[in-house]
Amino acid sequence: MVEMPNYIAYQGDVYQIEFYFDDKGQSQPRDYLENMAASDVKKLAHLLQLMGDVGTIRNKEKFRNEGDKIYAFKPQPHRFLCFFVSGKKIIITNAFMKKQQKLPSAEKERALEKKIDYEARCKKGTYYEDKG
Repeated sequence: MVEMPNYIAYQGDVYQIEFYFDDKGQSQPRDYLENMAASDVKKLAHLLQLMGDVGTIRNKEKFRNEGDKIYAFKPQPHRFLCFFVSGKKIIITNAFMKKQQKLPSAEKERALEKKIDYEARCKKGTYYEDKG
């Protein structure tokens, strides 16, 4: 079996899904996942597998466009915000427990900031170098 880098959440036929990590190698969504109940991890794994292998999730209660090119995997009661990258990648930026109907603006802002950071570090050629 091939050892996958710890930032890869799922390697599918259509998309590679990755956890965002900061310039110190920390990944909030990966850490969040590690503290979830096994039953909730299984729900997320199913959604990642579906998106990774099929390339779409038609059920808006499971995956949704949140605007500004930010999307959400929605394994109840959790949310994993993400964005698409050319080269058939999806980057999961942050994760949180849903406590209200509407997406908290602070969480969406966090996702947008991480998207900007990811794009800037990729452009400089340091994002994947940071992780090694």
